[in-house]
Amino acid sequence: MSNAAVSIEKLGFKYPGQAADCFNNLSLTITEGERFGLFGPNGAGKTTLMNCMTGLLSYQQGNIKLSGLEVKTNRKQINKLFGFVPQDFSFYQELSPIENLYFFGAWSGMNKSSIKRKSGELLEVLGLADVRNKAVQKFSGGMKRRVNLAIGVIHDPKILFLDEPTVGVDIHTRQAIISYLKDLNSKGTTLVYTSHQLSEAEDLCTKIALIDDGKIIVNDSLDKLLMEHKEDGLEGLFINLTGKSYRDS
Repeated sequence: MSNAAVSIEKLGFKYPGQAADCFNNLSLTITEGERFGLFGPNGAGKTTLMNCMTGLLSYQQGNIKLSGLEVKTNRKQINKLFGFVPQDFSFYQELSPIENLYFFGAWSGMNKSSIKRKSGELLEVLGLADVRNKAVQKFSGGMKRRVNLAIGVIHDPKILFLDEPTVGVDIHTRQAIISYLKDLNSKGTTLVYTSHQLSEAEDLCTKIALIDDGKIIVNDSLDKLLMEHKEDGLEGLFINLTGKSYRDS
C-alpha cells in the first residue's frame, strides 16, 4: 500500500471574526507520487486549504500531516519536505534569478555547493540561463512565473504545492511548465495543484478532488469520474457537479 504524502483528518478552520467555518470535519488523503488537482468555484476554499497544508494558516481542529509529520508541531522538518509555488510572485523583484535562488536556497538550509549546482540546473531547464544576472523586475510575466517555480523547487522538495502556477502566461510557457512538472513527478515529486485552467489540469492531473462550500464533493481518478458522470472533459464535470450559476462575487 502506498504511503500518504498529505493526510488531512477532521480539519476545522475559520478566519478570525468569521461566523461560519471554512472547513468542518474535512478529511483528504493524497498518495505519494500523485499528480493531484484540487478544484472548485471561486470562494470554495481551495487556496485556504492549500495554505493550511503548507502551514501559512493555523487550523483550529483536526490535523494535517506531510509524509507522516504533523504540520503544526514539526515546522523545521516540514519546511524541508515541501515546496510552494504561490499565485502571487514570491521573490525579490530587484534581484536577479541567480541571486533569488541563492537566497532562497540558503533559507532552505542548503549548502553553497548544492545551491550552485541546483541553481545552474534550474536556470538551464527553465530557460533562464541567459538572463541569470538581470533584475527580475524587468522580466515578462512568463519569465517571472518560471523564476517563481525555480524558487519553489530549489531544495528538491518531496511534495510541491502549486497555486495557479501558469496564470497569465502564453501557451508556450504554459506547455513548458507543465512538461517540467510532469518530469519532476516522474522522478518522485508529489504534485498538489490548483488552477482555473481546466484544460491544463486535465493534461496534468491523474486524480482530482472538487471542493465546494468548504466540502469535498468528489475525490477520485479523473478517468473514473468522467466515466461515472458521463462527461468527456474536466470542464463539463466541473459544471455538472458545482452548477452553472455565477460564482465570482
